[in-house]
This record gives sequence, structure tokens and C-alpha cells, in this order.
Amino acid sequence: MTEVFALRGRVVTSRKIITDGAVVISGDAIVWVGEAPDAKAAGFGDEVLAATSPSDDRYLLPGLIDVHCHGGQGVSFPDAQTEEQALRAISEHLRWGTTSLVASLVTHSPMVLREKAEMLAGMCAAGKLAGIHFEGPFIAQGNCGAHDPSHIQAPNAPLVRELLIASRGYAVSMTFAPEKPYAMGASGVADTLIAGGAVPSFGHTDTNSEKMREALIEIRQMLAHSARARCPHATVTHLFNSMPPMQPLHPGPIPEILADAAGGGVIVELICDGKQLAPSLIRNVYELVGREQIVFVTDAMAGTGLGDGRYLLGGQTVEVKDGLATLAADSNCQAGGTSHLIQQVKIAHQAGIPLVDAVYCASYQGAKVLGDDQLGEIAPGKSADLLVTDADLNPMRVYKRGVVVF
Repeated sequence: MTEVFALRGRVVTSRKIITDGAVVISGDAIVWVGEAPDAKAAGFGDEVLAATSPSDDRYLLPGLIDVHCHGGQGVSFPDAQTEEQALRAISEHLRWGTTSLVASLVTHSPMVLREKAEMLAGMCAAGKLAGIHFEGPFIAQGNCGAHDPSHIQAPNAPLVRELLIASRGYAVSMTFAPEKPYAMGASGVADTLIAGGAVPSFGHTDTNSEKMREALIEIRQMLAHSARARCPHATVTHLFNSMPPMQPLHPGPIPEILADAAGGGVIVELICDGKQLAPSLIRNVYELVGREQIVFVTDAMAGTGLGDGRYLLGGQTVEVKDGLATLAADSNCQAGGTSHLIQQVKIAHQAGIPLVDAVYCASYQGAKVLGDDQLGEIAPGKSADLLVTDADLNPMRVYKRGVVVF
């Protein structure tokens, strides 16, 4: 017989916070959400009465969704040799409330990318991962960041198809520089990704404002005419990072991206960890484009959860000092993040973003990118993925599909 039980607390839905709220779970799904006193009339009075009283001002959040994560707990997905190793990284984020995680690979040889995609696809099929993100290899040399430049190559649609096949339908997105030949246009990288059910993501680019505008207009048209698009929006990989900065006479891609996002176009990734971007800048972007066009991502690397030290990211040695990850060979080159999504929610909220919207950017938006309408929201019919926190948003308990996992 399916167990039916309730959780109580301050329930953070996609629209409001229910101060004396209750969430009723049956099996792996949410069946009722509302004010606790209304549960009896809905037929769930006994379950709510049996639930722990929320006298500690705890919050109930939807399980968080990270669509750009390279690893944690000493393991990076690009360097993991076994599923057991990759599980360590997944577990590190799961215990902090990230119930759906996309494993991000970095620029490497086609053979290595295929091998890693095949291994990760098996973990997706087993429900351990939500998908795969290819960050590269069709990126710009001038803004390659921590990627090994020796593996960067020209856009190659046949290779994209190979990687999509190796991913067995679990390829969520690919980051590429839109200015490179054959990145855009008919049968280019973007077109091939959309046809294969993956999201084009602009990033690690040297482009100027004119070419960025052309790509943004073109990608809207591609998505509008596609019946197979995973998400109705393209994304921008970690906005501001690994792209030309905004200057008065050479504005670069950033103003065009912000203008497009403000008009309902691209969804921009923001690393809201206080290390990559100032919290006030996160708030400014939120005020400019709104929550519907922002997704928080960790870009987390192997050092996440372990602190300072040296770690691997796609064969490159990365040094973490005070939470900031940089290439060991170049301390001016950032190399991923070290935060968990719930920490980003706290930072965004402290910066002035309403809690409902900060949570939305770390949950519902990720579900939108995944193209999965069962995730990212506390509402009847949704998957029972939940994060219970204390009043300061510190994780207390994590549920995945109605089962306590931490």
C-alpha cells in the first residue's frame, strides 16, 4: 500500500510562501499543497496532524536543479573513471538539496567525450543524473577559460550527432561560441542540437555585439520553428564569465544578451556564489530581465565540499583557495565554482531578491531547461523532490521521489 504522509513548514511555492503550510505526499508524488488548517477539508487532516509541528520556522523548498555542474567531493565528471566515483560528486550535491543534477563535461578529444557520455548516460538511465552538458569543444581560444586549448576544434555537426547518440537522449545542452563558422546556420551546431533534443548554449566566446545579435535572432527563429526543442529558450553559459567585457566603444556580447533576455529570449546562467559575480550584479540582472530568464548554476568542480587544495578538471590542475578555484598554472584564470545551489539561494536572497524568486531560479528554471514539467515546483502532481531547511536555509532533510535520501 502506498504511504501517504505530510510535511509542514513555510512552503515556498513558485508564487508565494505559505506561512503555515503543508505538503501531502503519496508515493513519489505531491498530492496536495495548502494551508495546514485546510487539510481536513481536503481529506488529509490525519496526515497533517501526524506531521512534525513547524515550530522552528523551517522552510519546505522544491528540490533544487543544477544544469551546469562539473563535480564535487574530490571527483570531477570529466575525470571520473567509474560510476562509483561519479556518485560521490552526485551525493555531495544531493545532501545539500540538489535533487536533479546535470553532469557537465569540458573540452576534450572526441573519443574521451564519447566515452564519458556513454558512462554518464547509463547513470541518467538509472535515475542518478538528470542529464549531460557538453561545455565545448567548439569554443573560442581567446575565452577558453580553464579548458585545455589543445582540444578546441572547429564546429562539427557530425561530431555533435555522435555525442547525442552516445548520450542516448540524455544530452541536455552544449556550450559553443556562436561566432565560429558552422556554429549557426542550416545544419550547423545549433540546428543539430535542437533537432537532437538538446539546448544550444552560447558561451566561451570572443564574439562582438553585432554577431551576438545575429545569433540571438537566429536562435529564436530556429526554436520557434522546431517541434523537437527540449526547451523553448536557448541559454547563455555563465553570463559575464569567459566572454568579452562590456566597454563604451566595444560593448561586446553582454548588452545584446541582456536585451534579448529582457525580451523573453535566452535564459542566462548566473553563478551566484559571491566568488564569480558580485551579489549586487546578480540583483541587477534580476531587476533587468526578471526571474523567468535566469537560472542559477554552480559550475561546481571537484573541490566542492572539501575546501582548499588541488584538484583535476578535465586533466587540468585546479587550485582552490578560500573557495575560489583557479588554474594552478594561472591564478588569474577561474576554473569553476565551489558552491551548492542552496548557498546561492541564500546569497541571492541576502542581496535583495525575494526568496520565492531566488528559489525559482534554482529549481523551476532548471526544470524548464531540462524540459521536465514534473520537477522544480511544489504543486499537486509534481514529483515529491523536496528540501527541508531551517529558518536560515540550512538543509535539514532531503526527499527524492518521496523518499528521504539525506
